[in-house]
Amino acid sequence: MLRLISLFFLTLSAINSTAYPAQFASSGERIYDKSEIITGADQTEKYLPFLKGKRIGVVANQSSMIGQKSIVDSLVSLGIKIVKVFGPEHGFRGNASNGAAVNNEIDAKTGIPIISLYGKNQKPTKEQLADIDLMVFDIQDVGCRYYTNINTLEYVMEACAENNKELLILDRPNPNAYVVDGPVMTDDKFKSAIGIHYIPMTHGMTIGEFAQYLNGEGYLKEQCKLNIIKVANYDHDMPYELPINPSPNLNTQQAVMLFPSLCMFEGTAINEGRGTYMPFTVLGAPALKGKYSFSYKPVSIPGMSERPNHKDSVCYGLDLRNYDINKLRRSRQIDLSLLIELYNAYPDKAHFFTPGRANQDISAFDLRIGTDQLRKQIIAGVSEADIRKSWEPGLQNFKATRMKYLLYP
Repeated sequence: MLRLISLFFLTLSAINSTAYPAQFASSGERIYDKSEIITGADQTEKYLPFLKGKRIGVVANQSSMIGQKSIVDSLVSLGIKIVKVFGPEHGFRGNASNGAAVNNEIDAKTGIPIISLYGKNQKPTKEQLADIDLMVFDIQDVGCRYYTNINTLEYVMEACAENNKELLILDRPNPNAYVVDGPVMTDDKFKSAIGIHYIPMTHGMTIGEFAQYLNGEGYLKEQCKLNIIKVANYDHDMPYELPINPSPNLNTQQAVMLFPSLCMFEGTAINEGRGTYMPFTVLGAPALKGKYSFSYKPVSIPGMSERPNHKDSVCYGLDLRNYDINKLRRSRQIDLSLLIELYNAYPDKAHFFTPGRANQDISAFDLRIGTDQLRKQIIAGVSEADIRKSWEPGLQNFKATRMKYLLYP
């Protein structure tokens, strides 16, 4: 028996040796450097025995890694029986453009069926879960309401609760965990595919914490049975550079950090870098010619953005590739000044905010922000200080609620 246990942990060491040097205590538990952030997935010794002998479903994408290897490939190599993989927006291997339909398929590498959870089938069905004993959720999030991984999380939790399936969450750090900011969505009319939760634009929680929030705040008709493998040696203020791009258009750490501030521009006349290889680090529009000297041209890029705003037109605006992202950490705020600046610079203000739902006074911008108040404040010329003051009651209430579900300092 001792020989088998020793062989088991040597196998785990081999799987993870490219990520960090593995050491083991006499008890067989892994020893980590206390200064090193270790994701839930990388702490294989804490959950592999729980998976053995079960039929496993995995919710994963290209960010779901054990060391340098896909979690699915790793678990299969360790003899874990994965019967299905469920992929969110951008697909399991992360090669689909934003908003693009992702079809069900068979994974070419493993032969495992892949079920798309982006499109018509957002929630696993009873039939899809019938041959699964345990679901595993391992996806890197970036902490924004309009980043759709938290929508997928809710749908998966709901399906698991309805079908009496336990959900194992392998937690990962939130690179924007230091900031809880923006208006809180309070009205159902602003719900959409890019926002279904009554939270601020940035929520400051990890996926594991957010799952507890969903369970505790009544988002589900019945609670989901959760088992969370926490991130080791982590707190919310720690800088965390993502080892894998979480989606095709967040291809640099600069983009990940600027995403909460720049994704606001979707729903406006401003291109936010989609259609370039520097998405979410530049802002511009053809109408700003003469206002700014920096320029770039968005084009169709398969697997990133096929139909970017202002496709094949030269855009003029701001180059934020050298923007001091530590400024965001110090302020613990999204950068609202960029939106105010470009709205004031835009010559045709009546068409700055793009239309949203037909026959309703809700713009595409409102759906992303979760309220129409910010749009109306920008148009009315309300100062940044007063806009932020209007957010405070909702933010303070949310922060108090959020505290109940935190797993980390």
